[in-house]
Amino acid sequence: MSNFFDLLMASTEEERIKFQQIETLKKGSTGDISLKSYQEFLTQAYHHVKHTTPLLMACGSRIPHNKEWLRNAIAEYIEEELGHQEWILNDIAATGLDSELVRCGVPHQSTELMVAYAYDMISRINPVGFFGMVLVLEGTSVALATNAAEKIQKNLNLPDSAFSYLKSHGSLDIEHMGFYEKLMNRVSDSEDQNAIIHAANMFYKLYGDVFRSIPL
Repeated sequence: MSNFFDLLMASTEEERIKFQQIETLKKGSTGDISLKSYQEFLTQAYHHVKHTTPLLMACGSRIPHNKEWLRNAIAEYIEEELGHQEWILNDIAATGLDSELVRCGVPHQSTELMVAYAYDMISRINPVGFFGMVLVLEGTSVALATNAAEKIQKNLNLPDSAFSYLKSHGSLDIEHMGFYEKLMNRVSDSEDQNAIIHAANMFYKLYGDVFRSIPL
């Protein structure tokens, strides 16, 4: 492969294809889901998105000083991601669900396990492996978010205020993925590369389980 990003995409293709075949995702992309399903998607999104900034902070704190360029990139990600969980709570309220119950509630076990693995990757295995999760979550947003949001909104007849998270992330993560590709092509350490590939394949499974947990 000419660069690491191409290698990463090729090495995760099999798990990505499996992920894309999940019934909830396929139905969501056509708008064919119930209000309850959309609310559950937002609920689980809240419970993992609220960890994005803490995870990035933990990751940045463990990056060695000879990779300061990577820590600087993490600082940019943190600035972009601050407060997104509150967008989700606002969307939840706009669907008619009590957002404070969601805030004070507990995630599905699949969401809890995905978040726990992210912390474990950073603290126990290799903090750079966290960028495998970034690929999965932001890549999914680019592929599905905006298109799915418009169709779900039409099907459920919900206001624009119920889709700030999905619609914003569709366009926002397109920009993020360009930044991500350039960043990954600077990763030259083979151990870091292997950790990112391994983590991405794991997160396709773990994030897939989150979608599989959503009732249709």
